[in-house]
Amino acid sequence: MARIFDVIEYPNEMKDEIAHRFPETGSGDFRLGSQVIVRESQTAVFFRDGKALDTFGPGRHTITTANIPLVIDLIGKAFNNRTPFTVEVFFVSMREFANQKWGTPQPIIVRNPGMGLGVALLQSYGTYGFQVSDAQQFVTQIVGTTGSYSTNDIQDRLRSMLISKLADLLGETTEARTVPELIALTEELGAGVRAKGQDDFKALGFTLKSFYIESLKPSSKSAEELRAMGMLDMATYTQLQAADAMREAAQNPSGGAGLTAGIGAGLGIGNVLSDSLQQGMQKGQTPSGEKPSVPSVMTPSEAGSYLKVSEEDVITAIEDGQIKAKKIGKAYRISKEALDEFLNS
Repeated sequence: MARIFDVIEYPNEMKDEIAHRFPETGSGDFRLGSQVIVRESQTAVFFRDGKALDTFGPGRHTITTANIPLVIDLIGKAFNNRTPFTVEVFFVSMREFANQKWGTPQPIIVRNPGMGLGVALLQSYGTYGFQVSDAQQFVTQIVGTTGSYSTNDIQDRLRSMLISKLADLLGETTEARTVPELIALTEELGAGVRAKGQDDFKALGFTLKSFYIESLKPSSKSAEELRAMGMLDMATYTQLQAADAMREAAQNPSGGAGLTAGIGAGLGIGNVLSDSLQQGMQKGQTPSGEKPSVPSVMTPSEAGSYLKVSEEDVITAIEDGQIKAKKIGKAYRISKEALDEFLNS
């Protein structure tokens, strides 16, 4: 038998809880004359059969036919209106949920005309705040029959919405601004995301109160990751790979022979990078019908093209000791002489 409640309240600060069902599980019977106590920053929404009957703001209320008239239509006027009736009451927090964290799980690709590769990968993070603006809509659209609904239950959905708006705004802004200019506009970008996100938040019964960008900077993605994303051709990939290896060599903290080796490797990488850049500049300048010159130092992919085999076959031959190669950082470099020696062996 369901318990009949004469007092309906939820005396909880609801710091991270957005909505709480009363009772949390099972059915609760109320009746006309029952007291409803709603705390500050709370709203109580009465539901029956999925339909909202009424909404109570802060204060003490007595259930009467005046404030929940639909109850009388549902249960009739028998027993001098003292008949128990079953409804669900959702206490909804109307306070602002501030300092919610957001961040980009993957870098956002934006145009960067006239600089570097012409594109850039940006990573960002910050905070946002939201507030329930329509308690009835929020319970109907989101909460359903859940006993308790907290910020953790919806934060992934809200973050996805915000990052989508940020990516859209960055795409629009980079049509007229470079990435360095963009990074200096975090306040303007935050206001833009807040404006773009209002309709989506409103559809859930929320208001997006704030959106702050604490950091917006280029991603640290490596050349390999950029290539895997289809953003680099082979020539550019070779240049960046050589530059990455040069930076690693320059940062070598060891002394003595290790330091000397690092300097030597750096000089060698500089030559590779110089050759690669020269090759890139000479592209398209070879007269029609003439064979392009073969570089003196090649990547496994270029060596594969020279040998008419796959890049994987070249790497396998290097690891088996059949082809002499130099490993610089995480990449192999092969001289033309080593390839010719392999072919003539």
